Amino acid sequence: MNVTLNVQGMSCNHCVISIEGALQKLDGVSKATVSLADNQVSVTFDESVVSLDNVKEAIEDQGYDVV
Repeated sequence: MNVTLNVQGMSCNHCVISIEGALQKLDGVSKATVSLADNQVSVTFDESVVSLDNVKEAIEDQGYDVV
Protein backbone atom coordinates (compact mmCIF):
# COMPACT_ATOMS: atom_id res chain seq x y z
CA MET A 1 0.00 0.00 0.00
CA ASN A 2 1.21 3.50 -0.78
CA VAL A 3 -0.20 6.48 1.16
CA THR A 4 0.60 10.16 1.33
CA LEU A 5 -0.07 11.82 4.67
CA ASN A 6 -0.28 15.51 5.47
CA VAL A 7 2.02 16.25 8.40
CA GLN A 8 2.29 19.49 10.37
CA GLY A 9 5.28 20.69 12.36
CA MET A 10 8.08 19.84 9.93
CA SER A 11 10.53 22.67 9.26
CA CYS A 12 14.06 21.39 8.57
CA ASN A 13 16.25 18.53 7.43
CA HIS A 14 16.32 17.14 10.98
CA CYS A 15 12.55 16.66 10.67
CA VAL A 16 13.06 14.70 7.45
CA ILE A 17 15.72 12.46 9.00
CA SER A 18 13.68 11.92 12.16
CA ILE A 19 10.49 10.86 10.36
CA GLU A 20 12.18 8.77 7.67
CA GLY A 21 14.30 7.01 10.29
CA ALA A 22 11.31 6.20 12.50
CA LEU A 23 9.31 4.82 9.59
CA GLN A 24 12.15 2.74 8.19
CA LYS A 25 12.49 1.01 11.59
CA LEU A 26 8.95 -0.35 11.24
CA ASP A 27 8.73 -3.89 9.89
CA GLY A 28 6.79 -3.83 6.64
CA VAL A 29 7.74 -0.30 5.55
CA SER A 30 9.66 -0.46 2.29
CA LYS A 31 9.90 3.26 1.49
CA ALA A 32 9.35 6.57 3.29
CA THR A 33 9.81 9.95 1.63
CA VAL A 34 9.32 13.32 3.33
CA SER A 35 8.51 16.51 1.41
CA LEU A 36 9.06 19.63 3.51
CA ALA A 37 7.76 21.88 0.71
CA ASP A 38 4.42 20.05 0.61
CA ASN A 39 4.25 19.08 4.31
CA GLN A 40 3.68 15.49 3.21
CA VAL A 41 5.07 12.06 3.98
CA SER A 42 4.72 9.28 1.39
CA VAL A 43 4.97 5.76 2.75
CA THR A 44 4.96 2.39 1.01
CA PHE A 45 4.23 -0.52 3.33
CA ASP A 46 2.89 -4.05 3.55
CA GLU A 47 -0.54 -3.96 5.20
CA SER A 48 -0.19 -7.57 6.35
CA VAL A 49 2.81 -6.57 8.50
CA VAL A 50 2.12 -3.01 9.66
CA SER A 51 -1.06 -0.92 9.80
CA LEU A 52 -1.69 2.65 8.72
CA ASP A 53 -2.29 3.48 12.39
CA ASN A 54 1.21 2.16 13.21
CA VAL A 55 2.66 4.42 10.50
CA LYS A 56 0.79 7.46 11.83
CA GLU A 57 1.83 6.64 15.40
CA ALA A 58 5.51 6.44 14.40
CA ILE A 59 5.29 9.94 12.90
CA GLU A 60 3.41 11.34 15.89
CA ASP A 61 5.91 9.77 18.30
CA GLN A 62 8.56 11.98 16.66
CA GLY A 63 6.54 15.07 17.66
CA TYR A 64 4.64 15.81 14.45
CA ASP A 65 0.91 15.95 13.75
CA VAL A 66 -0.70 13.79 11.06
CA VAL A 67 -3.74 15.69 9.77
